[in-house]
Amino acid sequence: MKILTVNGGSSSLKFNAIELPEEKELISGYFEKIGLEGSFYNIKINGEKVKHEVPLKNHMDAVEYLKKELFDNHIIESLDEIDGVGHRIVHGGDKFDHSVLVTDEVIKELDSVVDLAPLHNPPMVECIKAFKNIMPDTPMVVVFDTAFHQSMDIEEYLYPVPYEWYTEYGVRKYGFHGTSHRYIAKSAAELLGRDDLKIISCHIGSGASVCAIDAGKVVDTSMGFTPLAGVMMGTRSGDVDPSIIPYVMKKTGETCEEVVNDLNKKSGLLGVSGVSNDSRDIEDGIANGNERCVLAQNIFCKKVANYIAMYNNELNGADVIVLTAGLGENSSATRAGILKNIASLGVKLDESVNNFRGETRKITTEDSKIPVYVIPTNEELMIALDTYEIISNQ
Repeated sequence: MKILTVNGGSSSLKFNAIELPEEKELISGYFEKIGLEGSFYNIKINGEKVKHEVPLKNHMDAVEYLKKELFDNHIIESLDEIDGVGHRIVHGGDKFDHSVLVTDEVIKELDSVVDLAPLHNPPMVECIKAFKNIMPDTPMVVVFDTAFHQSMDIEEYLYPVPYEWYTEYGVRKYGFHGTSHRYIAKSAAELLGRDDLKIISCHIGSGASVCAIDAGKVVDTSMGFTPLAGVMMGTRSGDVDPSIIPYVMKKTGETCEEVVNDLNKKSGLLGVSGVSNDSRDIEDGIANGNERCVLAQNIFCKKVANYIAMYNNELNGADVIVLTAGLGENSSATRAGILKNIASLGVKLDESVNNFRGETRKITTEDSKIPVYVIPTNEELMIALDTYEIISNQ
């Protein structure tokens, strides 16, 4: 069965085609700068990546090029060969705790929570509509970043604010990166042969979140009402005192929206280092003696470590810590920095095995009180598997 997965952003669209149940990736691609100058896309097939610079006025243009690549690379001879399409949606509010088949009613529900993710949900819904337009008879499924976290107890997701904010406006912790954390929970259980694991899953890339999982159920997670909360990230501040916002507004003359935009897009590694939001550039800066790069890296590692320590306490002792996503999978320096800051938990890095990228590997010594593994995440596979399961059971 051929499943197409689609991950639409405000100016991007990521896709891949997977053959299931074999879990064989047939093709993947990433469209960037949609609606902007200098738009382009990359296609990866048979291990080779090719870049195409093309005008992309909107997501429908990207969908047309996507379709062309499927035909040109002989992935399909007819759109009817696509058995299902899985779409990632950032925010499902508290209405969806699992992936669902796309219906008109589901699309209406997605429109009703657009205020919770105004930058992400609208283009993702437009992607769904675009695919429904060209493939009206193909079953489609939506997979929510927030769904996995719906298993949190109210004591964890309720903020200590006026209760009416929750009941009337939906103000609560939702959590994100749920598809990735769910994949890690599944993979760690398979790797260690246990389905009762207490896991601290650390999705650390340009966006970063930490999640405490007990036997497949989310206990707590670092991102909150929006993906701005939690640990420091590439351009996001993570947790800060909210009183900073009106203070900076008075000092700079910026609006509330502009200050929040600064916290989302000009903070984190970029804001502290003044160099880049890319960890590779930060590490180059460290090698060249840039003290602000050193500072940015140290703060990032401590912020992640602090959440790990807190969640170890919430779990009453974790069975395993997993590092994943861009930095977790590929930056040995970041992994070492995080583990250095949780030495008080009895975690001991095995430096002899830490120099690698993109592999599943244990990176702690045998006498480490909590083993730490690197497991590459695969959100697209989770989207495809959910789509496969739902359309198979129609």
